[in-house]
Amino acid sequence: MGIVGLVGLLIVFAIIFGPQYWVKRALTKHSVDRPDLQGTGGELAEHLIERFGIGNAGVEVTDKGDHYDPQDLMVRLLQNNHEGKSITAVAVAAHEVGHAIQHYEGNRMLALRQTLVKFVSVTDKFAAVFFFFAPVFGVVVRSPGAFLGLVLLGIALLAVRLVVHLVTLPVEWDASFNKALPILEQGNYLHPKDLPAAREVLRAAALTYVSAALSSLLNLAQWIRILR
Repeated sequence: MGIVGLVGLLIVFAIIFGPQYWVKRALTKHSVDRPDLQGTGGELAEHLIERFGIGNAGVEVTDKGDHYDPQDLMVRLLQNNHEGKSITAVAVAAHEVGHAIQHYEGNRMLALRQTLVKFVSVTDKFAAVFFFFAPVFGVVVRSPGAFLGLVLLGIALLAVRLVVHLVTLPVEWDASFNKALPILEQGNYLHPKDLPAAREVLRAAALTYVSAALSSLLNLAQWIRILR
């Protein structure tokens, strides 16, 4: 591999894994327990759900990543965020409740994302089979037209996942900076000196899916290059 190829590989690696590393670092940086905070992330989530009248939503511990489940109406937090009294725990809890508020208010982008997620759950199963057998298809199918059809199918499958990520980003940003941050600021849940740290955590929470979106975009670009 030449120098240009190596540099290109490093750039791709940085694009895909750089945001993921930054997000993890930001969340870990502010995860130290603070006895001076008013409560744990789980307690804040339960309080905010009651405060905003989202009575049919609940809060529970999960081991599958912090998220809000619109199907079960459940804010799910990792144990360290549910039971922790840290800036990360509080900010992440507020972010996930932000999604619950979006759902309660009938946010159209959140609804669109949920519809796309249901659709992509089907296309992903087909994509897994397609990409596993794609090399075999390429050898067996020698017709240029058939090969073009395979490439277009691959692009379509990747495009669906990319669209989900692109719709997800503004939903996450809204949950962090139009919902969670104003709640933390105006409700005095954090001291003003802690708000910059909370903003960093909320920014990390909003950009959690950037790495996946960039990966999908690069894969899509690779298939388009094949088509050309």
